[in-house]
Amino acid sequence: MAANASNDRSLKHWRLESDLDGIVWLYLDRADEKVNSLSSEVLTELGSIVSRLEDDKPTGLVLMSAKPKSFIVGADVREFDATDDVDELRRNVREVHELFGRIDALPFPTTVAFEGYCLGGGLELALCFDYRIALDADHTRIGFPEVNLGIYPGFGGSGRSIRAMGGLQAMQIMLTGKMLRARAAKGLGLIDQTVDVHGSLRWAARNAILKKRKSRKPGLTAQATTWGPVRRFLAGQMRKQTGRKARKDHYPAPYVLIDAFEESGDSCAGMIRIEAEEVPKLLAGDTSRNLRRVFRLMEMLKAQGKRSDFKARRVHVIGAGVMGGDIAAWCASRGLEVTLQDREMKYIEPALKRAASLFKRKLKAPTAVAAAKSRLVADVEGEGIARADVIIEAIFEDRDAKRELFAEVDKKAARHALLATNTSAIPLSELADVLGKPSRLIGLHFFNPVAKMPLVEIVHDPGVSDTGRVNDGSSFATQIGKYALPVTSTPGFLVNRVLAPYMRNAMKMHREGAPKEALDKAAERFGMPMGPVELADTVGLDVGLGVIKTLMGDDAGEERKVLEEMVEAGKLGKKSGEGFYRWKDGKPQRDGEAHKGHDLDKLAEQLMQPYFDECRACLDDRVVEDADLLDAGMIFGTGFAPFRGGPLHYLETRQEDKTTNAADKEQSR
Repeated sequence: MAANASNDRSLKHWRLESDLDGIVWLYLDRADEKVNSLSSEVLTELGSIVSRLEDDKPTGLVLMSAKPKSFIVGADVREFDATDDVDELRRNVREVHELFGRIDALPFPTTVAFEGYCLGGGLELALCFDYRIALDADHTRIGFPEVNLGIYPGFGGSGRSIRAMGGLQAMQIMLTGKMLRARAAKGLGLIDQTVDVHGSLRWAARNAILKKRKSRKPGLTAQATTWGPVRRFLAGQMRKQTGRKARKDHYPAPYVLIDAFEESGDSCAGMIRIEAEEVPKLLAGDTSRNLRRVFRLMEMLKAQGKRSDFKARRVHVIGAGVMGGDIAAWCASRGLEVTLQDREMKYIEPALKRAASLFKRKLKAPTAVAAAKSRLVADVEGEGIARADVIIEAIFEDRDAKRELFAEVDKKAARHALLATNTSAIPLSELADVLGKPSRLIGLHFFNPVAKMPLVEIVHDPGVSDTGRVNDGSSFATQIGKYALPVTSTPGFLVNRVLAPYMRNAMKMHREGAPKEALDKAAERFGMPMGPVELADTVGLDVGLGVIKTLMGDDAGEERKVLEEMVEAGKLGKKSGEGFYRWKDGKPQRDGEAHKGHDLDKLAEQLMQPYFDECRACLDDRVVEDADLLDAGMIFGTGFAPFRGGPLHYLETRQEDKTTNAADKEQSR
């Protein structure tokens, strides 16, 4: 059977082989795709294979991937948008449940062996097998990212993960969407065996089949987390923890999962039954639809980095302040050799200390931390300029100082080097003309804090910049793990141009009597990750003042005067301990009662209006290519509420809702 099946032309995505021991080896190799995902066609073929296996009853079955260094990234997200009919979605989910249940019940030993990404539906499939083996390699990642798409595991994973790990550990992984390395997953019971990079997955899988190995049941402590009273207590704690991060009306999926756990967490079948009821409703809801849109926008930004083959080995950063120092540290953490320049060593030392903290936090392993430290070198004399592939200027926001600096750098830089400024608002044309070849200058505008903010604006001037250099900048941003957003060099580019009137409006509303706590609360209720007043303090009031001066000049009015007075008084925000708020241990000290009595929804509408107006203006001015890129920039650059799908998308759908409601009212008359 298996030998014939390996040549079966009806199988487009799967390959079957058998060996002398009677073991069937099943390989997934999705046609015309770089990675494997579980499309409806892939699952239909799998169903036909399972039917043959049920009849033939081989010695055992091993599932692997034919794709190099990758297993299964999950269900095919593109198919999620095929329908929003809940009944049809339910039928689809139940069909997968039935198929995975048959795999779970196969009457012979089954093993899955993989490396690379084993995520979402791929992990749910793996959990149907008796024994799970993963390669202990850096590129192996295991987890349930569904919560990031506004759903939770819907192919039986909520029940089978609890069966494998116990309630608490499984729920934490599903609620956070965290991706685990192989050893961590083994420690939790999600997989059963790891193989080091010099070992053989195939040999380990064969051995597991012949010895009829099965996953161990979770220990008594892990099992106890599914017992009724314990489960109810844990569910309450999970709701509290989730509530600190996400509102139920904004992100319903975690709460639906917690409800399911509280009701049926002691029953694998019960959890799977609830999946079939609830996950289709989540899939058809606005939150999941918008989060899937955000996923597509993220993929669009990743594609920006594939427009050229540029790869950097050495980076030179000039300016060791907070931004420059943190850019240098981030590049070193990503494996690049970095030289960091400033006027004196005393200005570089604080940046090196911050870098050491980043390396410990991000890289963890002592050898990796030591290697990163060795890659980041203080360079007061600027000797690294001549060897660098990328040179990033990150000094203070002064046009003349930057021009003088670039005139000197131009004399020393290699011809192939990418020259970039991290200016937050100064047009490129006002800096590039000091270069022998002005077209080589682009902007690489990072955001603070560099280690947390995923976006980099790739700034170009259509009248000056070379398209190839812009594409190289996008490739560099992608190389260091950031999302590249090409923007034209208009004052403020995209993100700061939108944020400036938004934050100015917040200051105006505060001056007119709205408590700062109420303004921040209103923005957070709308879905922003941080209120505008807290954001101003976090960015730094001196930085905010510089942006407002550049973008608005004297038009900033009273708000500019307020900022100037605060900056002159040394009230710079979080970094000085006082701004609009007093700060203690890195947190703003709020009056917990100040927001009460205020209509937060109305405040949010008034607060957000300049934000939306400026987004429209940026699209009209072609700051970015299209509305999708603008939405992507505002989500990943300002944290605009992801569950709303982006500011322009939100405005469009809100208008559609108003039109639909008006039509419904007209019909009912």
